Amino acid sequence: MQTHSHSTITLGAGCFWCSEAVFVLVRGVLDVESGYSNGHVQQPRYEDVCSGVSGHNEVIKLVFDPAQISLREILEIMFLIHDPTSLNRQGNDVGPQYRSGIYCSDAAQLAEVQAFVDEVQASRAFSRPIVTELALLDNYWAAEDYHQDFFARNPNQGYCMAVAAPKVDKFRKTFARLAKA
Repeated sequence: MQTHSHSTITLGAGCFWCSEAVFVLVRGVLDVESGYSNGHVQQPRYEDVCSGVSGHNEVIKLVFDPAQISLREILEIMFLIHDPTSLNRQGNDVGPQYRSGIYCSDAAQLAEVQAFVDEVQASRAFSRPIVTELALLDNYWAAEDYHQDFFARNPNQGYCMAVAAPKVDKFRKTFARLAKA
């Protein structure tokens, strides 16, 4: 979705708490919302998504300013903080709700994302094939309020310390130039 100088992309990179914790730090990212997408149930609850019954993926919807950060840079960050070669799993989080996915606002964005993934695959940057689901955004629902800004509100929670914090550190070390001041 293009609105003036803003674009939207929705990313599934494992647990949305971890992805959100990274992308709120990215220069040019104006808004990050945790949610559920590309499933078949209307208004899914967290329990529906976790059980796999709804078919949804845990995602973050990003609104960003392409004048400050490119879609390519966003995708590079995504591929740094999760494993795009792992089907329905990120670390100890297992199930279709943790699948790697990039959900686009329109066909032009989908073509750009496909070209990026093809380039990364051809570069052999990963030893296994990329299994990231590429699709138009469908049946998106914002996650419950208690999931929003979870890492910021719960930095000392066990999962946040063990899983989210290392992803934040990896982003800061690898992409310091893209971090908000």
